[in-house]
Amino acid sequence: MTGKTIGEMKVGDFAEFAKTVSETDVYLYAGITGDFNPAHVNQAYAEKTFFKTRIAHGMLTAGFISTILGTKLPGPGTIYLKQSLAFLAPVRIGDTITAHAEVVELKVEKNRARFRTTCMNQEGTMVLDGEAEVMPPKGK
Repeated sequence: MTGKTIGEMKVGDFAEFAKTVSETDVYLYAGITGDFNPAHVNQAYAEKTFFKTRIAHGMLTAGFISTILGTKLPGPGTIYLKQSLAFLAPVRIGDTITAHAEVVELKVEKNRARFRTTCMNQEGTMVLDGEAEVMPPKGK
């Protein structure tokens, strides 16, 4: 299975991925990465922070963008080259996050695609904004 080639995409194409962030997701991410920041895994500590509760790792949320690029658009065979991120609002356990990636530029001669990447919560609040550059698969 191979994703879309540069010739099969156009500016404005987009894909989405939605997931409800669970406590298990946060603990598994902490275990995999070693990021046991108490803001993520310690409720008593987190209650004393600006957010007043535990929050998901920002990079866990950013990973949903990777899901789109690697499995949907362009999809399998894509090489992730760059990503800029701005974390705009916290993601709390129980939030449903919808990641969105939209083609904003195609560099056909270099086989590169640039995407606007965003994540929104169930209330319509943008929690992440950014831009990605990928190398789509060459052919099928």
